[in-house]
Amino acid sequence: MTLTPEQKAEIAEARSHARRTLRATSEGMEKHLYVAHEVLDHGLVRVIDYMGDDAAITQAARVSYGRGTKAVTNDEGLIRYLMRHWHSTPFEMCEVKFHVKLPVFVARQWIRHRTANVNEYSARYSILDREFYIPAPEHLAAQSTVNNQGRGELLEGAEAARVLDILREDAMRAYDHYEDMLSQEGQKGLARELARMNLPANVYTQWYWKIDLHNLFHFLRLRADAHAQYEIRAYAEVMCGIARDWVPLAYAAFEDYRLGGVNLSGKAVEVLKRRLAGEAVTQETSGMSKGEWREFEGVWG
Repeated sequence: MTLTPEQKAEIAEARSHARRTLRATSEGMEKHLYVAHEVLDHGLVRVIDYMGDDAAITQAARVSYGRGTKAVTNDEGLIRYLMRHWHSTPFEMCEVKFHVKLPVFVARQWIRHRTANVNEYSARYSILDREFYIPAPEHLAAQSTVNNQGRGELLEGAEAARVLDILREDAMRAYDHYEDMLSQEGQKGLARELARMNLPANVYTQWYWKIDLHNLFHFLRLRADAHAQYEIRAYAEVMCGIARDWVPLAYAAFEDYRLGGVNLSGKAVEVLKRRLAGEAVTQETSGMSKGEWREFEGVWG
């Protein structure tokens, strides 16, 4: 279970108290406040707090005193212009604070985005729960033969069952030993900060993660991409849905120019020009490496 009945009751209690405010609010984001969106087998994402909305972006861009223009189309056009020309600072005027529960190996990948404020659950102070990420069978795959950091063909049948058994048994054995090493009645035991070193990377941790909208979009552009690792992509996709409700105009521009757009190198631009002129360009005559050419053909054929 992702949340205990007590935790769900606490969230319901927090959501039951409406408060008046003069600050800008987003109707779409208000419905996400405190709500736990389940991810993977024991993970979650929920919004703890946020600041700003679409109007905050245009207000900052114009450095205006009010909430922006009365015409939504004008705000939409400005936001698309800002996104198209990589004007990042207006998007930094919006911030969001998430509570995320995730496997440690996903957290280690996630923390590479160093543009957020993070406070993680302390395993020096508290005892970690007996919760581990065990992939669903459809997400068990062999090593890719063309990508050193990706997955290839799915594991099936006896091989899939063998791997799942190993994952479950190793996780449970490690946690049993973790509990045995902790200080208990009648024996000194090992300090929590040392006992935790025996836990596997699929144990769940939690953190508060606060980030501005510009850097959130950068995170989502990389982690919601089809080539991202499935486990972190599952979190990114949930956060995309939250961002879409929070700042619909900004998210639409992000989806168009970042998620759905393609960045071209100078060589790629030249190849496209040569193709449009009727020239048959090959990898050998393109000036690109085999990897670049493979990526180019993946988009342009």
